Amino acid sequence: MKVTMPISFSSGLEPGSVRMKSRKGERARLIRMNHLMLPAPFENSLILAGPTGSGKTALGVELAERLRAEIVSMDSMALYRGMDIGTAKPDAEQCRRVPHHLVDVLEPWQAASVAWWLQQAGQSVRDIESRGKRVLFVGGTPLYLKALVRGLFHGPGADPALRERLMAETQTLGSQGLYERLARVDPAAAARLHPNDVRRIIRALEVWELTGQPISRWQQEWKQPEGMATPGRLALARPGSSSASPVLWLDVPRPELYARINARVQEMMASGLVDEIRALQRLPRPLSREAAQALGYKEVLEHLSGRISLEETIVRIQTRSRNLAKRQLTWFRNLPEGRPTRRELTFAAWELTMSG
Repeated sequence: MKVTMPISFSSGLEPGSVRMKSRKGERARLIRMNHLMLPAPFENSLILAGPTGSGKTALGVELAERLRAEIVSMDSMALYRGMDIGTAKPDAEQCRRVPHHLVDVLEPWQAASVAWWLQQAGQSVRDIESRGKRVLFVGGTPLYLKALVRGLFHGPGADPALRERLMAETQTLGSQGLYERLARVDPAAAARLHPNDVRRIIRALEVWELTGQPISRWQQEWKQPEGMATPGRLALARPGSSSASPVLWLDVPRPELYARINARVQEMMASGLVDEIRALQRLPRPLSREAAQALGYKEVLEHLSGRISLEETIVRIQTRSRNLAKRQLTWFRNLPEGRPTRRELTFAAWELTMSG
């Protein structure tokens, strides 16, 4: 698959009557005032994020109908054809009610970078707006959300030969060996990664070998805007308040969220998740690394290989889904551009009514 080079986005700020010392400083000031301006071409878009199992897909459809909007998926696994049950994609009825973009656009053996997704998202936005519709992003992939509001992390591009060598080293040294190497050259990055997170460990070592600089230093430039303090517990976005924002994320009480996740995993299994993955195994090419590591798919593949029982598979998917939701919520809470909301407040925050 041809992957385009990363695009650079400006801050999206229009020149004002008062000259600012720094466009970055002006962006931080606007975010503090809760008047977030997204980078072009996303400046007129709305974003609904949320952890897995929070009900954002169904809510997004309701919001889009009231907004006369079309939805752009912000989910890295919804890109793949044939991966329907485990990714909880919008169903046929939801897609009939509201057009969805960036769903079922790749084969399961293809890979997609954040830069590729961001470019495709920009093309979708221009297409939707050319037809007089609004754009609503819906999903829970944190890196996609962060790229939407801040542009791309401008680290070095991938080096396939170097990655292949590092991947081969995991076969001899194990992930722990590579993790210990990373801890020596970039302790800050290692502290944030699990020793078994091979993909991110390899990326961090790749950046170090290509640039001589730790990835944590590169990422520092992509963190929160200048002058912003990492927020604590933010107040819920409410109608008519200064906390209104184009970026909202669903804040579901933890017990309710976990119960929803556990029930959804059971529903996925009853709907034929195992058979769906058997069908993927019969494809002419093997799954990409990203697709094979997808939540639910990785565990069922282990079951089909005979390593774990079906009962253990269900428990693992539930546990890892809850862990994913916890990590997603941490991301959202530490993104100053976003505001937490509840389902009923989402409509009011964007000046809509529950009845339409």
